[in-house]
Amino acid sequence: MTRWQLAIPATLALAAAACVQKAEPEPLVGAWRSSLQFENGAFAQIKDLEFMYAFNAGGTMTESSNYDGAPPVPPAYGVWRKTGPGEYELKYEYYSTAPAEEPAFLKGAGWLPSGRGVFTETIKLAADGKAFTSAMRYEAFDATGNPAEGGGTAKGRAIRIGF
Repeated sequence: MTRWQLAIPATLALAAAACVQKAEPEPLVGAWRSSLQFENGAFAQIKDLEFMYAFNAGGTMTESSNYDGAPPVPPAYGVWRKTGPGEYELKYEYYSTAPAEEPAFLKGAGWLPSGRGVFTETIKLAADGKAFTSAMRYEAFDATGNPAEGGGTAKGRAIRIGF
């Protein structure tokens, strides 16, 4: 093989590597803290509701609230997608719980699965990428998957968590 024949593949490899650009993550990716106020539904009486979000580059997310212990529930898990410049849509779910019947509860049965909640949220990111506003819809479902009472709508304001 001549040196020209060796140089051509090497040149092509360098050119291909130069064309590959590292994609910047969406500005939403990262950790956020939000204050929410429900306008109606089961959460409307709560005046200090906060959510913590972690948005991953692959389009998944996790949410936890300052009320996850009342009653005890796990964090919510879901997905997000970009819908326009600085605009995003989220859908995330969590499992709800209810105390076991009193005799079983007193014997340690604790809190049992009672259904799930589904949040659908739209986000508008601030121009500086350090804050967002949101509008949310909450739907409740019982243990059999049927709609349950308590759903509602909320508005939120969030700030990025950072150093």
